[in-house]
Amino acid sequence: MIKKFEIKSHDGPGRIGKIDNNLTPKLFYKNQIKIAPNQGSAYNIDREIAEFNVKETLRLAAENVEECDVAVIQGSKYIDLRIECLKKLEEIGYNGFIIANSDALLTNPRDLVDLIVSLKKEASKSSYFIFSFCELSFMPILTYMGIDGFLTESANYYSHLNVLQTPTKSYDLNKYPIYENITQKELEIKNIENMEFVIKEIHAHMKNRSLRNLVEERSGTTPQNISTLKLLDKNYCEYLLEYTQLF
Repeated sequence: MIKKFEIKSHDGPGRIGKIDNNLTPKLFYKNQIKIAPNQGSAYNIDREIAEFNVKETLRLAAENVEECDVAVIQGSKYIDLRIECLKKLEEIGYNGFIIANSDALLTNPRDLVDLIVSLKKEASKSSYFIFSFCELSFMPILTYMGIDGFLTESANYYSHLNVLQTPTKSYDLNKYPIYENITQKELEIKNIENMEFVIKEIHAHMKNRSLRNLVEERSGTTPQNISTLKLLDKNYCEYLLEYTQLF
């Protein structure tokens, strides 16, 4: 069940595309996609376990390719296993991919940058990537690196923790009572609304070829965010410049 992904334009490695007549980058709701069963694993595990989980993920993905349109790239901390998983999933027939262990990657900027750039370099141009767990301040730089969408499940996760997500900061409402007596469902809705705002913000900047400006603006929101940008600039300058418009 491949969904056709059509690239419309670039702003750096970031892409404006179209899936099912919807522009990307976009938010993906779990009831709108069919994710292939997969063998999940922790991020920092022995290679033998990661190899087994990749093998099982590929088996399950092949068995369900007729019913599913998105597969999960497993491989834990091993980039070569992630690339192997990606290529074999493409051979099976998938072009939509979720990057597993995204929460762990956000706390390891070097691994995050190395993995995303490596996957993007190896993937078919018709493949699109979804980040499953993301703080809102990270969405611009992930888009800049080439991520095409974000799962909305993180809004539900943060609402369980009584955390309000905003474009620049996460607020623990137990400590910062911005909204008092707010229900978990109401908080989830606000978090999704803020995710939608950031997507619109990203689209507006990409249309004006100023996504990099937004990325730099948000880079100071967390230490992990600024480290990600510094590593990206230092180690992958050519990757960033390949699609960057020169004035």
